[in-house]
Amino acid sequence: MAKNLVIVESPAKAKTIEKFLGKDYQVMSSFGHIRDLEKNKLGVDLEHGYKPNYVIPPDKKKVVSQLKKAAASADKVLLASDEDREGEAISWHLAEALNLDMSKTERIVFHEITQGAINRAIKNPRTINYNLVYAQQARRVLDRLVGYELSPLLWKKVKPSLSAGRVQSVAVRLIVEREEDVKKFTPAAHFKVTADFDANGKVLSTELSRRLKESKESRQFLEHCSGASFEVSQVEKKPGKKSPAAPFTTSTLQQEASRKLGFSVSKTMMVAQKLYESGQITYMRTDSVTLSKSAREMAREEILKEFGEKYHKSRTYATKSKGAQEAHEAIRPTYINKRDASGDRDMKRLYELIRKRTIASQMSDAQLEKTNVHVDISGHQEQFIGRGEVIVFDGFLKVYMESRDEDEPGENQQGLLPPIKKGEKLNAKEIHAIERFSKHPPRYTEAALVKKMEELGIGRPSTYAPTISTIQKREYVVKEDRDGIKQKYLHLALKDNKIREKEKHEKTGYEKNKLFPTDIGILVNKFLMSYFENIVDYNFTAQVESRIDKIAAGQEEWNKMIHDFYGAFHATIQKTEETTERFRGERLLGKDPGTGKNVYAKVGRYGPMIQMGDTESEEKPRFAGLRKGQSLQEITLEEALESFRFPKELGEYEDKIMVSAIGRFGPYVRHDSKFFSIPKDEDPLEITKERAIELIEEKRKRDREKTINIFTGEGEQKEIKVLKGRYGPYIVYEKKNYRIPKEQDPQALSYEDCLKIVETSGKTTRKTPKKKTGSSRAKSTSRKKKKTTGKSTTSGKKS
Repeated sequence: MAKNLVIVESPAKAKTIEKFLGKDYQVMSSFGHIRDLEKNKLGVDLEHGYKPNYVIPPDKKKVVSQLKKAAASADKVLLASDEDREGEAISWHLAEALNLDMSKTERIVFHEITQGAINRAIKNPRTINYNLVYAQQARRVLDRLVGYELSPLLWKKVKPSLSAGRVQSVAVRLIVEREEDVKKFTPAAHFKVTADFDANGKVLSTELSRRLKESKESRQFLEHCSGASFEVSQVEKKPGKKSPAAPFTTSTLQQEASRKLGFSVSKTMMVAQKLYESGQITYMRTDSVTLSKSAREMAREEILKEFGEKYHKSRTYATKSKGAQEAHEAIRPTYINKRDASGDRDMKRLYELIRKRTIASQMSDAQLEKTNVHVDISGHQEQFIGRGEVIVFDGFLKVYMESRDEDEPGENQQGLLPPIKKGEKLNAKEIHAIERFSKHPPRYTEAALVKKMEELGIGRPSTYAPTISTIQKREYVVKEDRDGIKQKYLHLALKDNKIREKEKHEKTGYEKNKLFPTDIGILVNKFLMSYFENIVDYNFTAQVESRIDKIAAGQEEWNKMIHDFYGAFHATIQKTEETTERFRGERLLGKDPGTGKNVYAKVGRYGPMIQMGDTESEEKPRFAGLRKGQSLQEITLEEALESFRFPKELGEYEDKIMVSAIGRFGPYVRHDSKFFSIPKDEDPLEITKERAIELIEEKRKRDREKTINIFTGEGEQKEIKVLKGRYGPYIVYEKKNYRIPKEQDPQALSYEDCLKIVETSGKTTRKTPKKKTGSSRAKSTSRKKKKTTGKSTTSGKKS
């Protein structure tokens, strides 16, 4: 039996660490958190210092039991969860739940999983850092209070099943406000004038020093150029340089992996976690740009071996991000001399990105020579300017060049200009004046949203990816591509002293992987801005993060921060619940010409919809869903009336009528009292009879492949289905699903066998959930709370 028990939070991490430790060590995994706040209750004692009530979830009881047993027989327990607030909290929860004797329990930390790092950690153990535990606890309790009280209010006032969170609501606001900026934006036209000159048989490409405002001015300018002479008035040469970017933090890795590899933020973190847990990179949740002395030395050796002394420049970087927390190292390879990662393709690609960025950060500047050539136009005050840039010494560019977002000003890198001297006369080959339009502020990509959140101090490295995933899962935001629009523009060209004017067309405004707010997201944001402005206030959210940082540093009591927030928040919840009407975001679109009834765009119980007729009128209103691409903000009366053409008859199939319609779950085809979903990217008005038959047969085929057996039942017997599921075969009986034990063959089950499984099984794979009302959930928090002190409280005592 091993003398020492090491507990980590993931099996992959356990497997890697086990390779470095001898037979005296047993390494086990907690599989993440083993305790959390109660699921169906508030889980926070409002009357006793906001003490959290932690419970062990049912799916973790077996793990806890195994860990307890192993800990009881070990001479020493080493808690080796990650070196951040979340990791520290996991260690504390393990100590509490396993009832560990702290005199033989040690906390060990490392930011890379290597032999050396593990040995150093074991030689230098410490105790649990309660300040980090309190910081994590403060975030968890605060987020529970906000979600538990605000979500039921949204169910009541806006729409059932909605949720609100402290950081996610601010992220949604950023996206909604950017969309509003885009909608309000009016593009301004201007003319960009370029000229190509003959310079001793080579082409000198230039641009006019200012943009012209309209076509008349552009034509007049070209007419002037038709008879003008051109002379080089100045040739400017000056040295320039580019410096490498700092090594990766969590946010810069997410941004660059999005730009260069096309990874989503959550995918980047998933792949990085695999690399970390397999010992190939340092810890991936960090806001530090620091490299250790040994890492800088490893990088130096690689640079000298690969490129030579002149390419090396040792650099240290300072962390600039707002509210940077624990002093971790930047994300880098554990062994920089290892060129390729082991693992799947995504791991290899992300590792290569991290390695190149790390090496480049310790390399020399790139040396440039920038040249500007100024060309005078006789009789005119403007000039044509040719810009060139030549890389004299490539430096770090030999390895890596950082990408840019579309909202960042780029450098128009042009190559070498032809040899040219001041006073030289030039002949114009062609001069073009092309109409261009100013662009609206760019919508956020996931990477750009992370960057903005970091700039504002909203969230921390551990929260960026979960926040962005959550707002998409809850359908407040969608990430998608959208087609551009066809736009006409004027092109004037001067060649051989003749001016040609032509109207041309181009497609512009194409959006790829951008974040768009949904109607529900816009409405929830409007509600929160109206009644809970501080919850979605950027500065307030950043201040909360800053106070959590102070708790982590031991400069503030965690429950005092909660108390300062909760009083005013709870009062606002009560006031809003009592004094406000239902918040529908209703728009009156006009009247139906046929009936004279009002037509509204609004959010109903099941989402955005069109309503014809007033709710108060004697005649029941008619309702219709929105089609793909339609939104409450932009739908017109004519488009809304189109929706009332449903249900639309498509013809007969198997002697039964087929119709297309839009229901609460989206568009569908109905045939023989059965429903067949229409894909989201297809317009139900455009569905043909042939396409409807395809959808019916595709669904039937899927059902056949899913079905193992169906017992129709006789007399009083009820139907039983044996089906294939995502997690294995299961039984459906009276609308409940029952797992089939692994030792039983689903193909061989009889009706009686199925009934026996139903009767003996207490576990179901899926049940139809009962919907809770907002009022019942909020009752526990509506009582008047007692005044609390700033004294620190956790659900267990310090050991």
